Amino acid sequence: MGRHTGAVCRLCRRENNKLYLKGDRCYSDKCAVVRHAYPPGEHGQGRQKFSEYGQQLREKQKARRFYGVMERQFRRYFKEADRRKGVTGEILLQLLESRLDNVVFRMGLGRSRAEARQLINHGHFEVNGRKVDVASFLTRAGDIVAVREKCRNKPVFKNIVEDRGDQGVADWLEVDYEKLEGRVLRIPQREEIDVPVTEHLIVELYSR
Repeated sequence: MGRHTGAVCRLCRRENNKLYLKGDRCYSDKCAVVRHAYPPGEHGQGRQKFSEYGQQLREKQKARRFYGVMERQFRRYFKEADRRKGVTGEILLQLLESRLDNVVFRMGLGRSRAEARQLINHGHFEVNGRKVDVASFLTRAGDIVAVREKCRNKPVFKNIVEDRGDQGVADWLEVDYEKLEGRVLRIPQREEIDVPVTEHLIVELYSR
């Protein structure tokens, strides 16, 4: 399984947006986007001017990095969104939001999508009572996502719940932190997806 192994804070700075890749650090003053509000590299503080193609590419890269998926996988999501009826850009974001690692993160059972992905890969979660260790598993309305019973006493989950503070939960989810489980109430609508991405530019990029 391919994954990014470099400094993730550089990705946030490159997109000039918080991608929330490092959990608690992203909510603090130590966030790289707060400390260095310009792209990384020798020419990062120079004038940034993008062509139409460059703007489309940046939006695609931003979305891909936000959800932590590789290029080939992201293209598959786009093809599936394009195949379905509806607005392609919105369906693309709905598919990405429905990934199990994103749902676990949105529920507050992981400090970041990367941590959620790792916990899932290690077999700590189940969906509708069945163990799922694939982070890209697509959840559906009505699915119950829970920490497996034998994993609930692990310190990592106690720390995650304690550290999350007053961070809210997405309206399309409900969570019971005592049971360490949640339910997908519905597939999120575009206005419920707080991702700083202009999705129609991604559609234009792949439609070239």
